Amino acid sequence: MAEELSRLAGLLYEVGLLKRYKRTGWLVAGVRDPESVADHSFRTAVIASVIAALEGGNPERAAFMSLFHDTQETRITDIPYLGKLYLKAAPNEEVTADQVRGVPEPVAEMVRGAVGEYEEKTSLEAVCARDADKLECLIQAIEYREQGHQNVQPWIDSSLAALKTASAKRLADEALSTGSLEWVKRVLNGD
Repeated sequence: MAEELSRLAGLLYEVGLLKRYKRTGWLVAGVRDPESVADHSFRTAVIASVIAALEGGNPERAAFMSLFHDTQETRITDIPYLGKLYLKAAPNEEVTADQVRGVPEPVAEMVRGAVGEYEEKTSLEAVCARDADKLECLIQAIEYREQGHQNVQPWIDSSLAALKTASAKRLADEALSTGSLEWVKRVLNGD
């Protein structure tokens, strides 16, 4: 049990790397200090719960999958789409299996299950989590565009095209038609 706990502590430290690892696609777009993988995963989890609730799914399960959807990047990094033309990373399920090897089995099973379900794309919650990943990217691109980054339109277009659920598509349309600070105006106006 001591060895399992040691490996589990190591996994928790490893996941902490996601707070420092930057989303590299934004570097290609000219964003000097882009969001971290953890920043992305947090908002993705919130969005996944919202989409799942709107679609009649389990918000907790969708959010849970989203928390683990990019944890493999501690080992394979965030390879931008341009890089994926030349590099073949190991499948996420394989990386996850290596990450949880030797940790207490209930934990390993929980993480492998979340990643496996997300990658299989068969449950409603997995579809909502995957839509949340794309919608978060779209929203982040809008925010970067508002900050003056002009090269983000391809991220908006590809994210929009990848959405599957009606709720995610409606939310994307709304995000595109409003600014990132519209909500502040409403609050200050008492709306």
